[in-house]
Amino acid sequence: MPDWLTLYYDRPLEITHGEGRHVWDADGNRYLDFFGGILTTMTAHALPEVTKAVSEQAGRIIHSSTLYLNRPMVELAERIATLSGIPDARVFFTTSGTEANDTALMLATTYRASNQILAMRNSYHGRSFSTVSITGNRGWSPTSLSPLQTLYVHGGVRDRGPYAHLGDEAFIAACVADLEDLLGHTRAPAALIAEPVQGVGGFTAPPDGLYAAFREVLDRHGILWISDEVQTGWGRTGEHFWGWQAHAASGPPDLLTFAKGIGNGMSIGGVVARADIMNCLDTNSISTFGGSPVTMAAGLANLSYLLEHDLQGNARRVGGLLIERLRGIGAGVAAVREVRGRGLMIGVELVEPGTDEASPERAAAVLEAAREGGLLIGKGGGHNTSVLRIAPPLSLTVAEAEQGAAILEQALRGV
Repeated sequence: MPDWLTLYYDRPLEITHGEGRHVWDADGNRYLDFFGGILTTMTAHALPEVTKAVSEQAGRIIHSSTLYLNRPMVELAERIATLSGIPDARVFFTTSGTEANDTALMLATTYRASNQILAMRNSYHGRSFSTVSITGNRGWSPTSLSPLQTLYVHGGVRDRGPYAHLGDEAFIAACVADLEDLLGHTRAPAALIAEPVQGVGGFTAPPDGLYAAFREVLDRHGILWISDEVQTGWGRTGEHFWGWQAHAASGPPDLLTFAKGIGNGMSIGGVVARADIMNCLDTNSISTFGGSPVTMAAGLANLSYLLEHDLQGNARRVGGLLIERLRGIGAGVAAVREVRGRGLMIGVELVEPGTDEASPERAAAVLEAAREGGLLIGKGGGHNTSVLRIAPPLSLTVAEAEQGAAILEQALRGV
């Protein structure tokens, strides 16, 4: 394996199996999973409805490619198109969020005949050659070479940067003014791509309505809006099914990308776009693995379970209890700068006590201590990786939320 392949923990963890919200390692240790394979095990580990759908479909046919009709792919596309909120929507399936964003960039730049892209500071959109070039987080962008010209906009981080001292309304106005000024100095870009809640960046988010205000400016210039819902989609934030719905005053995005949770661990990504945008390509294209019969069967079963059991509502209820519990803990720990988030997408930012200086060493130490206590969490952040990322499966129970909070409290106080 390459040296740059990141592993968590000083003693890397081999996960052998899981059930519900728990996983086990090769030594037989049991852990409460508050990260879900990077927000991907969205409903539960070993969910019977999903494993049954995968097994039954694998028994019929595993692979055919998009050169042949595939009923599960069409059925899932129809459901996602309807849920997306985008009028006259078309869906193209990929194998990952990176590939989904890569496809969205190709569609937008072709449609607009422009290779300029607006992106947010502190953003993350994938690891392909095009997506690292629009990632506004230096820890995840290994090259400055790019097929695109990327211009970065203020607004993705509410409580750091030159506008942090402003109230929400003034913050939005300042970010819009910055966007207007930027567009006065460049040719018209193809699109703005933005995560409603920045995932790798540490679960940061602007005030509700920022992207609606941006949309008014973008529409005047004919610029498309791509909402990167790879981490925020499918009800994780509790309050909304999609992250863009917190900014819905100006309507849905032109393109929406998704991945991670829809497959509950199976490799599914995709793009939803208006038909005129999706159909703008004038060459043939296929996908060998995108939309495969097995992954589509998993996606259908997983989406059905999510909707039938109102896991968005559970994320709102249990996530609300968890975030308040963590805020109470953070108030008594000097190294905790902020506890933020929505639903079951929560960030705990750590700093050097008494300062605003990020403390990645503390974040790494808390990650280790939480593991020793039987809890798996993630970490991320912008200038420094100092934010603990908490994103358990959306079926999390109140008792499990309380147990995880207690373990994390012990880890924070111990460090």
